[in-house]
Amino acid sequence: MSAVKESATEFERNARRVLEESVRRIDARTRSRLNQARHAALEAAATRRRGWFGRFNLMPAAGAVAAAVLVAVVLWQRQPALVPPVGPEAQRAAVEDMDLLTDNDSIDLMEGWDGSFYEWAAAQSDAGTESNG
Repeated sequence: MSAVKESATEFERNARRVLEESVRRIDARTRSRLNQARHAALEAAATRRRGWFGRFNLMPAAGAVAAAVLVAVVLWQRQPALVPPVGPEAQRAAVEDMDLLTDNDSIDLMEGWDGSFYEWAAAQSDAGTESNG
């Protein structure tokens, strides 16, 4: 492992030495032209990044258009409400269940749960329907 580190540092030293020698060999006129070319490239890259959307002039208008399109799509995709395919007895039972859930007296009775009473009442109501039917 240490041999790898030593060779890496030796490689780095050689690379640095070669680069420094190549920089020393370039004359001042070439360095100036390279520097001007670098600045021109940086300037061109900066102007290319700023497009019509990057100026933020049209951001509020684009946001309003996007919101309007979203609302239009949501309203257009809305499907009509479907009536559940159940008979009148099932609908009546559902209404009765909702009445029980919204009735405060029923909630008070359920809080003081007396299971045996409710079982007896259910048995009585079942016996009553059998004798009437």
